[in-house]
Amino acid sequence: MEYAVAVERFLASAGLSPASQRVYRIALTTWSWMLVERESPVGPARRGAPAPVVPLGLLDSASAPSRLAAGFAAREAAVGARTANRELAILRSALTWWRAREWVTCDPTAGIRRRTASARGVEPLSDEQARAVLRLRAPLREQALWHAVYDSGGGIERILALDVPDLDPNGRRTHPRLPGDPLHWRPTTGRLLALLAAGRPTGPLFLTDRRAPADTPACDLCRVTGRGRLSYRRAAELFTAATQGLDEAGRGWTLRQLRRG
Repeated sequence: MEYAVAVERFLASAGLSPASQRVYRIALTTWSWMLVERESPVGPARRGAPAPVVPLGLLDSASAPSRLAAGFAAREAAVGARTANRELAILRSALTWWRAREWVTCDPTAGIRRRTASARGVEPLSDEQARAVLRLRAPLREQALWHAVYDSGGGIERILALDVPDLDPNGRRTHPRLPGDPLHWRPTTGRLLALLAAGRPTGPLFLTDRRAPADTPACDLCRVTGRGRLSYRRAAELFTAATQGLDEAGRGWTLRQLRRG
């Protein structure tokens, strides 16, 4: 059974209004992107995006619980506890229906706990916690992003929107020609960003792991590597997954907690 087919059969049996079916379909499609560890479309494109072609049985795989847990944490960080909880409830409804028909045999969301507004701290990480994050063994891209977020105190979306020419290496900051106040960082962050941009004169500073789809806007495409701009959702998901071992609650922290000021 293919995942998208199983979704449509569940929706057809659920007795939902057309509007509710649309909401359920969007949520279940979002979970399918998490299941295969791929970035889902964002904004208006998300509403009409088809699910990736994957077997429904992937929900029974050993990796499904951790992938869905990391995706749920990233969704909570991006859209808040209320929306993330609603999407979790939708997936669990579908899982109950699918399990009754023996299309899947387990519930990979069993270890995911619903969040409340106060369940996750919104306070910035302490200096000690932030230093622990920056000492983590992680790929260059994540190290550069985490250092830039912590040093500059700038908006994460603004940092992810940076292009290679926006850097002023000599001044260890964003280029003065950019609108708004420049973002400043320390020498270590400057070296990481320079390494990340090496060999790329133009294009997004922070790139995805895979080649970009053919319809990616030119402003979000690196012509040297063929990869696209890293999304906030994916950056948040990676950070939360990487910090689960540092968080006493075991849920991981959010990128916004790393930001100072």
